[in-house]
Amino acid sequence: MKPIAAKRKKIRVGILYGGRSGEHEVSLRSASSILAAIDRRRFEVVPIGIAKSGHWLSGDSARALLTTATNATRDASAHQLHVSALQASALQASPAQLPEPISSRSIDVVFPVLHGTFGEDGTIQGLLELADMPYVGSGVLGSAAGMDKDVMKRLFIQANLPIVPHLTLLRRDWETHPQKSIAAIERALRYPLFVKPANLGSSVGISKVHDRRELAPALTLASRFDRKLVIEQGAALGTKRARELEVAVLGNDSPTASVVGEIIPGKEFYDYEAKYLSDSSIPIIPAKLTAAQSRSIRAMAIAAFRACDLSGMARVDFLMEPDGKRRIYLNEVNTLPGFTSISMYPKLWQATGLAYSDLITRLIELALERHAERARTSFTYET
Repeated sequence: MKPIAAKRKKIRVGILYGGRSGEHEVSLRSASSILAAIDRRRFEVVPIGIAKSGHWLSGDSARALLTTATNATRDASAHQLHVSALQASALQASPAQLPEPISSRSIDVVFPVLHGTFGEDGTIQGLLELADMPYVGSGVLGSAAGMDKDVMKRLFIQANLPIVPHLTLLRRDWETHPQKSIAAIERALRYPLFVKPANLGSSVGISKVHDRRELAPALTLASRFDRKLVIEQGAALGTKRARELEVAVLGNDSPTASVVGEIIPGKEFYDYEAKYLSDSSIPIIPAKLTAAQSRSIRAMAIAAFRACDLSGMARVDFLMEPDGKRRIYLNEVNTLPGFTSISMYPKLWQATGLAYSDLITRLIELALERHAERARTSFTYET
């Protein structure tokens, strides 16, 4: 009689979502999609939420937070009340105290779905490194570099990757010397301009500026979200709207690139509303490009991934001149892109031949591979 085979132990995956950033609701939608699609035959899922206050939630409180992902799009007021109630129930715990599912080491790997500040900028990654926990996505350095548009552009320049002319301005300089700041911007760049917080995603706080009258309000808006402001020249892209192209990159030390996609925004540019609150933007996958253009863009995407020392995943965004020489400019990398089933990152991989559920599995595998590679490194010197 053959012995009964032992049941294979499932990998326990902590799905970490919510957070304190302006992209809290986007995170909830991404997490809901992952929880619905993850392969339950291979993985046991532990939901872990972070309320807007910064309090960690587990169990029923973490699951209840996810219900706001749907409510937020229907009723913003009801969403705020619901989140406030969850935060109040969590006040018994310290914001810095990790919930039992993580602190007990009963999780094999963490999948952070924390878009924006405190989730995509290296902070949560540093916490997980200290806890020696495998996690999906880039490490501390790559996450921080991929979040800071100023540092990111410096790395792109060092790697000889083409970017549009830009200028970085400190919030303190804007607030104390506004006229001098405007003069410096106008000396270095020409309208139209894009004004952005250096550290934020999902196009939060970004404005397109057509003339001096619009510049001051745009700088003030961006300064609400970061101490560094990045001002980019849009005029380098011609008089017509630039084509917005995107590539999904997957891997660790040997990354691969998806097909190239294009977004045709329903508004003047692809802002937060066009991304998440409107169905007027049109994705085209694959983008209508020549074979040579596609190869060049995919190669640049991998070069950008490596320039920022990324791992796991990233969406790399490009701008292409709509006419003339059709020059291509690298815009930015996003180390933790929107991850709903209809977000561009999963859709690009689906068009390349990797289904959404399989993409989640591959990212978890890459997290475990990266952790195993890191374990080979000695952190003490012994003779």
